[in-house]
Amino acid sequence: MKDLKYQFYIAGTPEEVWKALISSESTKQIYYGSVIKSTFQLGDLLEYVGPGVDGDKTVHVYGNVLEYEPNKVLRFTHYPGKSYIEDDHAFESRISYLLEPIGSCTKLTVIQDQWKEGDSTYENSDKAWWMILSNTKTLVETGSTLDFGEGS
Repeated sequence: MKDLKYQFYIAGTPEEVWKALISSESTKQIYYGSVIKSTFQLGDLLEYVGPGVDGDKTVHVYGNVLEYEPNKVLRFTHYPGKSYIEDDHAFESRISYLLEPIGSCTKLTVIQDQWKEGDSTYENSDKAWWMILSNTKTLVETGSTLDFGEGS
């Protein structure tokens, strides 16, 4: 399966973009009410938890921290939440957030790779990343997120 790769240029410092990616206050706005939960220590659990099919504490995705360098790199394994796919470990991939200062802005590169053949979450991930990253850019630049309407 082809790697998913996205690059956005955001009018903000790497610190501002990083905060949007890892603070509960920001992820709750970007990820439709879900917050990121992790110690961010290598090997530790990372989860996106929020409203969903199992109520307010639905684990949407989870994995383990592979690399963490504040304002530069966050890399983790990615599994769909157990409430979505019974054999959630059948579909492992890897997500990388890479931040680089470019002039007075930040280049945010997101890569989701190491897909398992036949991963049923691939197409939905591709669609969702565009919305999530647009929300990230808009939040950093304006202080609010986009309204995608019901059912997004």
